[in-house]
Amino acid sequence: MIQIPDFRAAFGLGGGHRQTIAAVYLRGAGSGRTGQQHQLPLPDGDTLVLHDDCPADWGPGAPIVLLMHGLGGSHQSAYMVRIAAKLNALGIRSFRLDHRGCGAGEHLSQLPYHAGRSEDAYEALSYLRRYCRGSLIGMAGFSLSGNITLKMLGSDQHRALLPPELACAVAVNPPLDLPLCNQVLEQRSNRIYQKHFIGFLTKQVAERIRRFPEAPRPRYSAFPTRLRDFDDLYTAPVSGFDGAQDYYSSCSGKLFVPSIEVPTLILSACDDPLIPSESFKQLETPPTVRIYLAPSGGHMGYIGRRNLDPDRHWMDWRVVDWLVAHLRP
Repeated sequence: MIQIPDFRAAFGLGGGHRQTIAAVYLRGAGSGRTGQQHQLPLPDGDTLVLHDDCPADWGPGAPIVLLMHGLGGSHQSAYMVRIAAKLNALGIRSFRLDHRGCGAGEHLSQLPYHAGRSEDAYEALSYLRRYCRGSLIGMAGFSLSGNITLKMLGSDQHRALLPPELACAVAVNPPLDLPLCNQVLEQRSNRIYQKHFIGFLTKQVAERIRRFPEAPRPRYSAFPTRLRDFDDLYTAPVSGFDGAQDYYSSCSGKLFVPSIEVPTLILSACDDPLIPSESFKQLETPPTVRIYLAPSGGHMGYIGRRNLDPDRHWMDWRVVDWLVAHLRP
């Protein structure tokens, strides 16, 4: 059993909101530079981009890791950059994924990514298996990509086709009960997050239509004020769902966790303002899945006290520990 040390919030950063907001400003070390970009065409004509962080001493057959960002993020998200750097220092090659329309792939896709895009994760995984033949593979999905990871690992569509080289996975702060997460997001205390997500997403849609005149149009005439409405009027219909309820009910990660066969860590925090802890406490888990709920840490925060880890980013080290333990048994 891998030991997970208790998280102790940095002085002055107690509470989920403080941890969540602090993570935006306390970004930590890492340059985000990559030696190579890999463009990955998808069957529907859109394109993903993988950013290759290859250690100088990496050789054929050595382990690799796929890292996937959350909503509004990219390969340059601070946690992606930091964890890639930590893996690099250990000789593990990582590939930071830009989802559809994000980062270096901003102008390469007409369709959006969403919490159910497990087919994109599978395509990226399949590409890496071919590109790095013989390498054990780990993967880590953060926030929205945590849900994508769980869906890919446990869905009937992908589970039987997963490469035998896939040794482990991590899902950090995954919104695995999408209807419940939307209810929480609509609380008064979470208005700042709701406004941020809506602003980012509507701007992304406008930019997509500007670059691709034939791209699907949203059904809203005025900007929605709730993520639920945005999903109902744009994400769901352009992605093949009958509305937000259909999207949420068919893509929530909790539906797929019981069938996961790959060793998987689900990491979250009891005070995450966006992901309610009760969605984890009632989750049916197989022996291959371990859930760790830190008492604090917020959403993608986990800014800890000094001297507990080599740096204050407690989350990074838990992800790295899990990956290394399974990639270098």
